[in-house]
Amino acid sequence: MEGIDLTCLMPAMREAGAAIMQVKSAGVTADYKADASPVTAADHASEAILKAALAAHFPDIPVISEEYADSHLLRPSECYFLVDPLDGTREFLREDSNGNFTVNIGFVQGGIACGGLIYVPAMDWLCWTDTDFKAHQERVGQQSSLKIRDVPQAGAAALASRSHRDVMTDAFLRAEDITDIVSAGSSLKFLLLAEGTADIYPRFGPTMEWDTAAGEAILRAAGGHVLASDGMPHRYGKKGWRNSAFIACAGYHPSFPLPDL
Repeated sequence: MEGIDLTCLMPAMREAGAAIMQVKSAGVTADYKADASPVTAADHASEAILKAALAAHFPDIPVISEEYADSHLLRPSECYFLVDPLDGTREFLREDSNGNFTVNIGFVQGGIACGGLIYVPAMDWLCWTDTDFKAHQERVGQQSSLKIRDVPQAGAAALASRSHRDVMTDAFLRAEDITDIVSAGSSLKFLLLAEGTADIYPRFGPTMEWDTAAGEAILRAAGGHVLASDGMPHRYGKKGWRNSAFIACAGYHPSFPLPDL
C-alpha cells in the first residue's frame, strides 16, 4: 500500500504540541461538552494550528475534527482527515499525566486508515507514516523506524486505558490469559505497540474515529493490525464517526470469535 506524504504537516504538529505545553505550564482548567467530556484552551489552540496547516497543504481534502462540531455533520468521502487536536484531555488535566496526551492527524482512504502523524509533546516524540507506508519516529532529535516486536517467550504484554478501563477489558485479558498489563492513556498506546513495548491493546469502551485513525495507520505501517471484535479489519466512515469494539495487535493475535464476555 502506498501512503500519503504528510511530512509537510510535521512543523504544525510540533507547533500544536508547543501550544498545548504552554497551556499545561500555565495551569489548566476545563469546560465540559454536552457529552460530559472535558475541553480546554489547549484543545482549541492546537485545533486552530492543525486546521490552518491542513487547509494550506491539502485544501481539497475534508477535515473532520473533534472540536469542530460542524465537521461531524459531513458524510464520509473517499478520503478525508480525522483530527484530534488533544487526545487524552482527561490525562492532560491530571497532575500525574506522565505525558499521556497526544496530537493526532489521521488520513482515511476507502474506509482504511492509511496515513497518520502523532506527536507526544511532553516527550518530544513524533511518529508518522511515509509514502511507502512505513512507520518512522523522531524522539528528542533522533530518527529511526518503528517496527512491532515478536511476542516474548514469557508471554504477551497488554495495554489498557488508564482513564477508561472497563470490566470487559479485564474479562478479555483473563480469557486470553494475559497478566502483564501496562496502563497508558491516549493514542500513546498505539505507539507503544508500534515501537515494540507491548503486544495487544483491546478496547471495548467507546471511542471516536479521530481517537484511533492516526494510531491505527502508524501501527499498521509498523507491521501490526487493528481488528473489529469479529476479527475483520477495522473500518472507518461509521455512523456518527463512532467506533465499536476493536483490538489493536502487534505480534500477538487473539483467538476469534472472541469468548463470551
